Amino acid sequence: MHRSKVELRVLGTSVTLQEHIRKQAEHDLGIRLRFIVEDGSAVQRNGVMHPESYELYDQWFHSIDCLWPARALQPIDVSRIRRWEEINSLPRAGRLARRAGTGAGSIPVDRLYVQADNSLGRKVSGRVSMLPLTHNADSFVYLEDALPATLVEGGESWAWLLAPQLAGRVALQADAAIGAIDAALAVEASGLMKFADIGNLTIEEIDALIATLIEYKRRGHFAGFWSSFAEAAQLMISNKVVIQSIWSPASVELEKAGLHFRLASPREGYRAWFGGMSLSRATQGRALDAAYDYLNWWLDGWAGATMARQGFYISNQERSRDYLTDAEWAYWYDGKPAAAELLGPTRRHLVAAGQRRDGGSYVARMGRIAVWDSVMDEHNYLVRRWTEFMRA
Repeated sequence: MHRSKVELRVLGTSVTLQEHIRKQAEHDLGIRLRFIVEDGSAVQRNGVMHPESYELYDQWFHSIDCLWPARALQPIDVSRIRRWEEINSLPRAGRLARRAGTGAGSIPVDRLYVQADNSLGRKVSGRVSMLPLTHNADSFVYLEDALPATLVEGGESWAWLLAPQLAGRVALQADAAIGAIDAALAVEASGLMKFADIGNLTIEEIDALIATLIEYKRRGHFAGFWSSFAEAAQLMISNKVVIQSIWSPASVELEKAGLHFRLASPREGYRAWFGGMSLSRATQGRALDAAYDYLNWWLDGWAGATMARQGFYISNQERSRDYLTDAEWAYWYDGKPAAAELLGPTRRHLVAAGQRRDGGSYVARMGRIAVWDSVMDEHNYLVRRWTEFMRA
């Protein structure tokens, strides 16, 4: 008797839920994939409230802080992940090479391993909350010829996002969890406030941060806020902004548009994120087997290579070497100048020969993290106050 194909519903964002990835995985695995693409906060909300509506949750480690206590997920059995041992030390031990990890924000390893009492922690176990996959170090992007020389001379800093010389030409990420951290980095770098833990603000710190931002907004400092990398790219391409926080795929669009920009390597360090996939508590039977196949497929190399071409890293990058040319590997992972023109993920985008990746190599970039994306203890309060700022 012919068995119908299993369909997997994957809930996540446009960062990883892309059509060319869906088609390749369907082809390789012989399953049906339905990608449910929403913005970050909607993914988190639906992940918590409707675990029966998806088999796999594809987002970021900081969202585990909402989903795990809500019992929306089931542990991943590490013995069913074929290439688990290939995953590097950044998510598994909280450090990279010999560099100590940062203490700020939602550090992946602190919420990776499922403990005997079903809580999450660093102590190694055979079960994990999320399979660590795509990650990156984010900062902001700026148009080189639009910045006054006096600003550039001081070196790249998050403070540039609040520089009075750039008033009316600045954009921020609209998501409270991420945008507020970028804003806090800018406020602290500008010397306006000092935070005890920039990844976990207190109510008083949130109030002071929002008051500062509202004051800037009323003066017309911000030209826009974006929710997707396409919106971010459009703000700059349409000449509305000259500096803004950014996600890597947006810079691909800026290159296509021929803009002369730089992705900053701020002296204070990057804001980093770590993405991965988790299993819904409702996933079972053939769907569960197919979900493990899909998790394993992500570590087989092809997916890691297509992520690299968008400026993202994969947790077992050595495996993706076979799917990248020597020139691609040297550019994306080693931070060397492109030896030739490089293709984008769907063969449209070219990195020009001689171009160098801003920030340098994998270790140089991921080894300089100021703070990880976070769900703060006062997350609900932050969202409420951030919404006030957005409406001010």
